[in-house]
Amino acid sequence: MKQIRDGQARAAVSAVPIPALSRGVAQAGSSVQPSTVSGDLIDQLRVLEEMKSAISGLQAQIAVAFDLAQRAEQAEAGVPAAERGKGVGAQVALARRESPNRGSRLLGLAKALVMEMPHTLAALNKGLLNEWRATLLVKETACLSVEDRAAVDEELAPDAGTFEGFGDRALVAAVKAAAYRRDPRSVAQRASHAASERMVSLRPAPDTMTYLTALLPVAQGVAVYAALTRSADAARSSGDPRGRGQVMADTLVERVTGTRAGFTGINLDLVMTDRTLFQGDSEPARLQGYGIVPAEWARTLIGAEETHGRGGTKAATGQGQDFAVWVRRLYTAPGSGELLAMDSKARLFPHRHRRFIQTRDHTCRTPYCDAPIRHIDHIVPWHSGGTTTLDNAAGLCEACNHTKENPGWNATPLPADTHTLHISTPTGHTYHSKAPPLPGHRPSRT
Repeated sequence: MKQIRDGQARAAVSAVPIPALSRGVAQAGSSVQPSTVSGDLIDQLRVLEEMKSAISGLQAQIAVAFDLAQRAEQAEAGVPAAERGKGVGAQVALARRESPNRGSRLLGLAKALVMEMPHTLAALNKGLLNEWRATLLVKETACLSVEDRAAVDEELAPDAGTFEGFGDRALVAAVKAAAYRRDPRSVAQRASHAASERMVSLRPAPDTMTYLTALLPVAQGVAVYAALTRSADAARSSGDPRGRGQVMADTLVERVTGTRAGFTGINLDLVMTDRTLFQGDSEPARLQGYGIVPAEWARTLIGAEETHGRGGTKAATGQGQDFAVWVRRLYTAPGSGELLAMDSKARLFPHRHRRFIQTRDHTCRTPYCDAPIRHIDHIVPWHSGGTTTLDNAAGLCEACNHTKENPGWNATPLPADTHTLHISTPTGHTYHSKAPPLPGHRPSRT
């Protein structure tokens, strides 16, 4: 494996234009050092990094110009003033191959840089800041008025190399201090408002694990961590063989759910082939709400050896407690791997169809958006003759479902082995969205 990796590295490096080695050798005592390949490569890295920053600055200016152009075109088309600008962030996202949420944030960053923070934009254009660090400056001044933000931007003068050698934390601290000096009340109000944004989120982690994250006010967060720490220390001192982190995680689950295992029953939308379930095949399964899981893990979870009627199975939690798992059977078509179900003549998608579409699409079907599905809607709208069929249905996040209703946006389903959408934007650019492949699906090769 090491030889393969070394070969791949050499192949990648061979495409890099490496300057010729200096043929001259420095004389003894000479202050002139010979050129080295390593030194020239580092110089190239620095130049490329500065170019990336300058390109980011140019992208920001283009994004603002595009926003203004779209608003002008919408005004000419008679769009009400309050509706102008909708969908611009989504178009920026598609052009930059980002999620719609990220595209809106990039557009907001661009507006702040171009219209309110000229020194930060100049630093970006000069390569003194990268896009991420410019984002930090914009974020930490967001609570200020336009005038105060411009004043802080001038005071810090990022384009003069003020932050040369600063780490992210040092940069944020300097911006926070300048913002507080300019408008302490706004900064304090921002801190007070932050408590209203407390939340809990869940996202997949490698190896069939998840990250359960809680954003809490500092006092509550410290209190929760201290309580878990005390429980872990007590368990360890009494001879518990689990690691400290394991005890803290298990205690969190038990206290939140009320049971040691975390649940007494679970209803799974688990998509797997019959070969994986019954013949020990290695084709991975897909768990709705998480993603791809190993075949052996899926078989262990549903307890394939202990099936006991009504489609239910029993599985062990690993903590000496059994729980019931009810598996919803999802069938695929031979060859294409498409899920099968009936059509509906109703305007609204029935509950079973909604679950089917959520399982097929997995996350929002807008390209580059992997937000959770919140809306099941017609691709071709009902009022335009769209039917309530699986082919004419897509799972979307709330923001993307609203975006597609803006003037100039159109979507149509395409005939294909895998469910495919054709999306066009107000500028005439087109994009395709394919449903994620299901277990057992083999793409056709031409």
